[in-house]
Amino acid sequence: MVAFKEEFPYLRTDSGQLFEFNRDWLCAAITRAADEAGYPSWWLTDHVTESIAFYLHLRNDENVIAFSQLSQTVRYVLNAIGYKEIVPHFAPSPPPICISLLDIAHHAGAGYELAFFDLLEKRMSALVATGADNLQLCSLHACVKHLRGVRMWTRACDALREEIVCFVRERLTAASDCPRLNCSLR
Repeated sequence: MVAFKEEFPYLRTDSGQLFEFNRDWLCAAITRAADEAGYPSWWLTDHVTESIAFYLHLRNDENVIAFSQLSQTVRYVLNAIGYKEIVPHFAPSPPPICISLLDIAHHAGAGYELAFFDLLEKRMSALVATGADNLQLCSLHACVKHLRGVRMWTRACDALREEIVCFVRERLTAASDCPRLNCSLR
C-alpha cells in the first residue's frame, strides 16, 4: 500500500475535528482582522496568506497540525512584519465543514427520502454537538435528483428541494444552543 503526502497538513481543532487547509479561508480571516485593525483592503493579505501556505507545504514531517498552532504562526508573521496591531483582531474560526448531501442520499438510497432526512438530522446533530460553527451543505441539486430517481429536473424535484431547505432551516433554528452556527446550502 502506498500513501502519498497531501500538499498541506490537516488542521485539528481542540475538539479533535480535522479540516483541510484552504487559502481562501485563511485569506478571509486575515482580511477581517486587518479591516478591524483599520487596514481596509490591506495590500499584504495575499502575501501573508501565501507565506503561511508555503510554510505549511514545507512541513513534510507532520500530516496534522493543531489549529491553534496555525493561529500562532499567523500572529508571529504579523508581528515579524511590523503589523502587531492586527494580531489582537486575528481570531479565525475553524474552516467550514462540507457535508455532501449527495453522499447522504446515496447512503439512504434512491426513493428513500425519510431515511435521507433521518441521516441528515443525525449528521447535523453530531456536528453541532462537537461544536462545529460553520457548515456547508453541498450537492443539493444532485441529491434531489438521486432521491427522486430522475435524470431531468421535474416539479417534484422543486418540491423536494424546498422540503430539504425547510428541514435544514428548522433544525438550525432548533439548535438554539449554537447561536453562532453559520450554514450555507448549495
